[in-house]
Amino acid sequence: MDVQGQIEKIKRGAAGMITDGDLVKKLTASVAKGRPLRVKAGFDPTAPDLHLGHTVLIHKLRHFQELGHHVMLLIGDFTGMIGDPTGKSETRKPLTRDDVRANARTYTEQVFKILDEKKTEVVFNSEWMEGMSSSDMISLMSRYTVARMLERDDFQKRYSEGRPIAMHEFLYPLVQGYDSVVLKADIEVGGTDQLFNLLVGRELQREMGQDPQVVLTMPLLEGLDGVQKMSKSYGNYIGISEPASEIFGKVMSVSDTLMMRYYELLSAVSTETLSGIKAGLVHPKEAKENLALELTARYCGKEAAQKALGDFKALFGRKETPEEIEEMAVSAEAGTSSMRLANIIVIAGFAKSTSEAMRLISGGGVKIDGEKAADAKAEVPVNKGFLLQVGKRFFKRIIFS
Repeated sequence: MDVQGQIEKIKRGAAGMITDGDLVKKLTASVAKGRPLRVKAGFDPTAPDLHLGHTVLIHKLRHFQELGHHVMLLIGDFTGMIGDPTGKSETRKPLTRDDVRANARTYTEQVFKILDEKKTEVVFNSEWMEGMSSSDMISLMSRYTVARMLERDDFQKRYSEGRPIAMHEFLYPLVQGYDSVVLKADIEVGGTDQLFNLLVGRELQREMGQDPQVVLTMPLLEGLDGVQKMSKSYGNYIGISEPASEIFGKVMSVSDTLMMRYYELLSAVSTETLSGIKAGLVHPKEAKENLALELTARYCGKEAAQKALGDFKALFGRKETPEEIEEMAVSAEAGTSSMRLANIIVIAGFAKSTSEAMRLISGGGVKIDGEKAADAKAEVPVNKGFLLQVGKRFFKRIIFS
C-alpha cells in the first residue's frame, strides 16, 4: 500500500499522533527501502484476562501487520512488578514475580486471537532490565529530572496534595522509554493515558542517538455503561475469554452510539462498510447483530457465535412473560425484616462480589419490579418477592424462604 493509504489505515480510530510529519518520513523511507517499520506496544500483565478495552491497541497492531510492518508485543514482566502509576492517586501495590508470570502466560495465549502469531515478536522487558547493573540504572535515571517527572498530571496532583510518591514510581516511565531504545522502535502505540510515558521514549531515543519514535495514541474504550472506561473494577467489561453467549449478549446491550464506537475501534470491517453503517444504510439492529457476531466469532469461533445469535433471537425475539423468568429462592436469616440488595445480586449470580454489585446499583443498572434502584446500600423487605433485573438482559424472580 502506498504511503497515503497506509496513513489512512494507521489513523483509523486513533486519538493523536506525534508527529504526522515523522510518520510520513518513516513510511516514505520504509516504502523506498523495502524495510518494515518496527512497531511496539507494551502490556503489563497486571490481571489474568484481557477485555475488549485492552484489544483496542492489539487491533491497531494487527493493522500494522496487514501493512507489512514488524510488530513487537512487549510484555512488561519487569515493569509489572514496579506498578504503573498512571492515573493513580496513591502508590499501587507491586505484583509478585509469580503473579506477573502467570498473567503473562494467559496474555500471550489470548492476543493471538487477533494478531498473526507468525508475524509477531513477543519480548519481555525483564530480558534486558534484570541484566542492568546498579551503575547502568543510575546512568538511565540521570537522563531525566525530577522536575520533568512532576509534569505528569498524576504525580503533580499527588505532590500538591501531599500524597506520597515512592521513588520506584519514577522508574516506570523511564523503563518504558528505555524499552523503546532497546527495541529500536519506529512507532509506539499506547492509550491516551500513556502519553507521558510514550514521550519519554522519544526523549531517551533522541538522547541515545536514535531517530525518535512516532507516538500513536488510541482512545480508552468506554464500557457497557457508555461512561466509564472499560474495566473489571467498574463491572462494565466484556472479557474476551467469556462464553460466547455472554460476549454476544453484552455487545447487543450497548447503545447505538456506543455501537459505532465499538465498530470503529474493534471491528475489522472495511472503511467503506463503516461509512455505510454511519450513514444509516444498515438498520441499527442488524448492524449491532453483525458486530456481536463478528466479535463473538473472533474469540469463541464461528460455530459458537452462530449458536449465540440463534439463542439470542430465540430469547429476545418474543416478549417474555413473568412465568418464563427463572425463580430463585433466597434464604433470609430468621428474625430479619430486610436483606441487602447487593447480597441478593451476588446470590443470584449477577455479580461476583458485593462491591461489584454495589457498583452495578450505583451505575443505574439494577431494577426492582421495573423501578431503578439508586442506593448501593439499599435493603429490600423479605416479606414478599420481587422481579430483579440487572442490565438489559438478566432477570430473576426472587422469592424468600
